[in-house]
Amino acid sequence: MSETRKVIVNGEEFEVELEQDGENWIATVQGERFEITVPDSGPAPKQRRSSGGKSKKSGKVSANIPGKVVTVEVEIGQVVEEGQVVMILEAMKMQNEIQAPVGGTVTEIHCEEGQSIEANVPLLVITPPETEDEA
Repeated sequence: MSETRKVIVNGEEFEVELEQDGENWIATVQGERFEITVPDSGPAPKQRRSSGGKSKKSGKVSANIPGKVVTVEVEIGQVVEEGQVVMILEAMKMQNEIQAPVGGTVTEIHCEEGQSIEANVPLLVITPPETEDEA
């Protein structure tokens, strides 16, 4: 498998196709092939992918774009299920249902109806119930 990268050599930019073969690399630049050896480099690191295993999700709810809180559908102390609509935000003239990322109890609310909010600011926090593994 090869990949194309831009490199700068002595101030000049080139598009290079790289293919790894053990310690050796084959670099193709403007149709010309070069063999490059990098001792002790080992294989290229593989890109990390999700293992599909269960990871602990955060109970912090925030919006990824700025907007206005239309309604807050929950209150402190309320138990919610994962996927339940907890608030409605208006962003870019569209109303968006914000869902609970985890099931649990609403422990903090940092916004109110009609409030303008910034992107990535925590709006509310849901605390999942403790499992036997955590206790």
